[in-house]
Amino acid sequence: MAATTLMDVLVDSVGRQVIEPANPDATEAAPLDRPPVRLALSPLNATSLRDQAYALLKNAITDADIYDPAYDLRLDERQLMKALGVSRTPVREALSILEQEGFLRTVPRRGIFIVRKTKRQIVEMVQVWAALESMAARLATLNAADSEIAKLRHLFDEFENSPPSEHLSEYSDVNIAFHQGVIRLGGSQLIEDATHNLFLHVRAIRRATITQSDRAARSIIDHLKIVEALERRDTELAERLSRQHALDLAAHVDRYCDFLE
Repeated sequence: MAATTLMDVLVDSVGRQVIEPANPDATEAAPLDRPPVRLALSPLNATSLRDQAYALLKNAITDADIYDPAYDLRLDERQLMKALGVSRTPVREALSILEQEGFLRTVPRRGIFIVRKTKRQIVEMVQVWAALESMAARLATLNAADSEIAKLRHLFDEFENSPPSEHLSEYSDVNIAFHQGVIRLGGSQLIEDATHNLFLHVRAIRRATITQSDRAARSIIDHLKIVEALERRDTELAERLSRQHALDLAAHVDRYCDFLE
């Protein structure tokens, strides 16, 4: 019998591979006193091409400025195949999942398009976001660590000596990071899951409206007030300020965003 130097691989009664840890104290001729521990293992599966294509496409859609009226939102399947370096099948399967989730729609004889929501739909989505984010803010006053709340405040450090209106692109990214941060600090996985798909459209609308009616300057004031309420662990105020901030966006969209019709 040959000496075992690392690990012996066995096969159990149902054909699964199991690992026998080597016994460093055993000699070549010594019998095993006890049967080896058997760990049930399954073959490793690489992430499917479909899943990878789905994740990349969804991220790209999320990052796109889908509410800019200058852009045609039709997707070219061949361009997607070339960009992703895969065949048609995983791309089509990924697009099908995204269509089921409401991010895409197929128009007969025209192609596949990224979905833009109507103004009414956006208003309703922001209202739902207001309810969820305000609850997250409430929970954050109860659960979040001081150091994590401080990170929200530090998001705005670069704008202390320079107004957001002079750095709209950078501020737009910080604005979005702030709202994601509040959701995360709430510590509720269910709220995070519920806002996940809303985020695509809410983020795009925040980007599209940040340049309107001096919203950037008013936005940073609102954000810092919310941070102060979180720092003071003022549960009711943090919830109210967060909800009102989102509802102000809904009211702005309803009044000024006619390009969504």
